[in-house]
Amino acid sequence: MVMSGEKTGPGTVTRQPISLRERKKQLTYEAVSDAAIAMFLERGFDKVSVAEVAAAADISKPTLFRYFPSKEDLALHRFADHEDEAARVVAARAEGESPLDALRRHFLDGLERRDPVTGLCDHPQVLAFHRMLYGTPSLVARLYGYQSRSEAALARALGDGVRERLAAGQIIAVQRILAMENWRRIDAGASADQVYEGAVRAAELAFVQLRSGLEREQ
Repeated sequence: MVMSGEKTGPGTVTRQPISLRERKKQLTYEAVSDAAIAMFLERGFDKVSVAEVAAAADISKPTLFRYFPSKEDLALHRFADHEDEAARVVAARAEGESPLDALRRHFLDGLERRDPVTGLCDHPQVLAFHRMLYGTPSLVARLYGYQSRSEAALARALGDGVRERLAAGQIIAVQRILAMENWRRIDAGASADQVYEGAVRAAELAFVQLRSGLEREQ
């Protein structure tokens, strides 16, 4: 067996052990998507066909569609990897730590690491990918599906009642807005280091507002 995820610790995001067969499947999944993304970045998403991606990956179209239900999923698999991240952060939080505190800490840690999910990453390949993503309407539409599933997973981790679903919706929306604002400033020419302090202040403010709003609802 091999482990997927990071080393354990308070608030650490972890996954269950996976079999060697599942690991090989994951590696194929990542290799096909990486090949597709390289082609999309070189020629444009709409100018690359699924058949061309399958040929480049040396697999058949039916096999490709077993891994990826749509062409858009080929480009967005990295977001799929993060679908249940907020839920896992809540589940792995330290004893006595609130879900919101755990999510705040995790987001701030992501900013410090320049995690692309936070929008605070100016690596040239990440910039190119984000420009392709936000410049392609079908990819943006598909991305909302990933975010909806992330919201549902977080709601289940919080308790899955109406109140928890409302809280999950607010939290995921706040994280999306923070990431988009960071990306907008970097796309305008600022470096990640230049944006960092403002991104931290915005995140702190956002989580204060979240806490205030969620506490009023209780």
